[in-house]
Amino acid sequence: MTENESAGIDPTTGAKAGVDAPVSTTATNLFDLRSVIALLFGVYGLVLLIMGIVSGNDPENLAKTGGTNLNLDTGIAMLVVGALFVLWVYLRPLKVPGRDES
Repeated sequence: MTENESAGIDPTTGAKAGVDAPVSTTATNLFDLRSVIALLFGVYGLVLLIMGIVSGNDPENLAKTGGTNLNLDTGIAMLVVGALFVLWVYLRPLKVPGRDES
């Protein structure tokens, strides 16, 4: 074992293990908090939308909410908010600072 190998330096690239490794932008964008929030708004909005369509004209539910289909309205609003978060992710992607910029 050479001195470089024992220090954790890759003999083919000369990069030190763990220090000179490139930052994964795929993992950074995948676990962006805005994406997670958009997914949650989308799933809950879809559930509420389906519930609003299925039980939309039930007189008991309409009486509880003052005559409006609250599940349907809230589901649509949550889907719109989720879509806005997705749009935000695509229009303003994360910029991972390079080794020189930090």
